[in-house]
Amino acid sequence: WEAAAASPYYPTVGKGSQFTVGFFLLLISFILAGVFSLIRSFISLPLLGIPASLAFGFGAVYMICAVGVYV
Repeated sequence: WEAAAASPYYPTVGKGSQFTVGFFLLLISFILAGVFSLIRSFISLPLLGIPASLAFGFGAVYMICAVGVYV
């Protein structure tokens, strides 16, 4: 415990900005997925499809952390 107290954990995205980051990532993912659905080719997969899926995954996690899970 003493060693951990000397180096506290600072998150990459603070609690106050998680909603903004999550919303922005989800917005970018929907735009990229829409463009990918219009331009379907093997070249557009790494340029549009993979970044869209990554942005959606991280955006969903940040939105869950920002809003909370109420079941």
